[in-house]
Amino acid sequence: MIFNKNFSNPGFITNKNIILATDFYQITMGAAYYQYNLENNIEEKDDIATFEYFVRKFPKNRNYLIFVGLEQLIHFLQNAKFTEKIIDFLRKKKVFKNIDQSFFNEYLPDFKFKVDVYAMKEGTFFFPNEPVIRIQGPIFHAQLIETYLLNVINFQTIIASKASRIKNIAHNKILLEFGTRRSHGPLAGVYAARASYIAGFNGTSNVIADYELGINSSGTMAHSFVQKFEKEIDSFRVYYNIYHKDSILLIDTYDTEKATKKVCQIGKKIKGVRIDSGDLIEHSKKIREILDENGCKEVLIIASSDLNEYKIKEILDKNAPIDVFGVGTELATSKDDPTLSGVYKLIEYNKIPKMKFSENKITYPGQKQVYRVYNENNKFKEDILALKDEDPPENSNPLLIPIIKDGKLVYNLPKLEEIRGFCLNNIKHLPNTLKQLDKIQIKKVTTSEQLNSLMDDFIKKHKQE
Repeated sequence: MIFNKNFSNPGFITNKNIILATDFYQITMGAAYYQYNLENNIEEKDDIATFEYFVRKFPKNRNYLIFVGLEQLIHFLQNAKFTEKIIDFLRKKKVFKNIDQSFFNEYLPDFKFKVDVYAMKEGTFFFPNEPVIRIQGPIFHAQLIETYLLNVINFQTIIASKASRIKNIAHNKILLEFGTRRSHGPLAGVYAARASYIAGFNGTSNVIADYELGINSSGTMAHSFVQKFEKEIDSFRVYYNIYHKDSILLIDTYDTEKATKKVCQIGKKIKGVRIDSGDLIEHSKKIREILDENGCKEVLIIASSDLNEYKIKEILDKNAPIDVFGVGTELATSKDDPTLSGVYKLIEYNKIPKMKFSENKITYPGQKQVYRVYNENNKFKEDILALKDEDPPENSNPLLIPIIKDGKLVYNLPKLEEIRGFCLNNIKHLPNTLKQLDKIQIKKVTTSEQLNSLMDDFIKKHKQE
């Protein structure tokens, strides 16, 4: 195998190649659409498709989902283009030998996404089978979006949903995302930090997430730092002499309780101590006792070690005096269910509703809107799924709002802190029954009579064919 010795771009996604962050069949379909239209004198304005993104079913133990990833989708739609280098690359593919050269010479060089996008706000909670994003435009444009949309939305949504569950259990405890080293790639580590921050985490270990997104990064030390020194206390002294009150010392390399006593000799103004192994509940109680007896009552106890919402609940239920939780693998991979059944389906073509009714994979036809209804206590009551042009139900709020019109951004893109604030406020409207860890069976989405009627007519028509 021959590698590029210059390493000019070893597999990184940039604005110059982001249009190719897709499955190859998206491009073959697009070329086929172009060729068909060319041969049949069909203009793009007469070849309009509408797709909707929705999730088919809940992951394990989830009672709601958190929509995250819209900002990355907007970036893609605003920046993706076919460069001369990319066009030359595609032109040489044998599969395109029957595609008219005007596709490469005229169409692709001027390509820019000209679609309308409606979406829920980032940080909105939602449920299966309701559209979170609706995209309409020339079918080549709308189709080409699919893979990138699914990639960034599915991943960030499942991580944010996991993080929200943890936040519901941890309440006001400090939560740090520690999952970069277990995430499925460097970019996934950044997205995991972003998604968990939106859902309520306080910080991350990921430095790029701090540098690029402003999510505060923090850390302690590794066992290797302690092991480097002949005596454990020497590692503590060196670290403290450099970082003073910002010091967080790792105390479980050898004997956790003995290390705690050594920490107390260093100074009473260190920020905290971290434990990453053993019985966190018992260790934390002994650590707290030692710290308090030695005048270190302000020193925080930070715990990590394969934490998840269930372990954190047990820790809190047993009154373990842990102040900060660092959650890594279980969060950054959504380990209990690492995939999301988010799909992107055609629901209308040239104003004609389209529907798929394959077994267990039914889709609702036509352009739709999701209306949210709250009860008298301002808590979520239900979502009503209706056709876009129906009169809204009484006392309801539409969730899909305009984001992009004809390729131009019409939405005032919020800052990350605003998205986080919106998400945390949004979650306050969820009833506590939906925040519990156990999965519950409650009907959360109602379909309107007009939508049900359209579905019935569609199915009857196709069964007669």
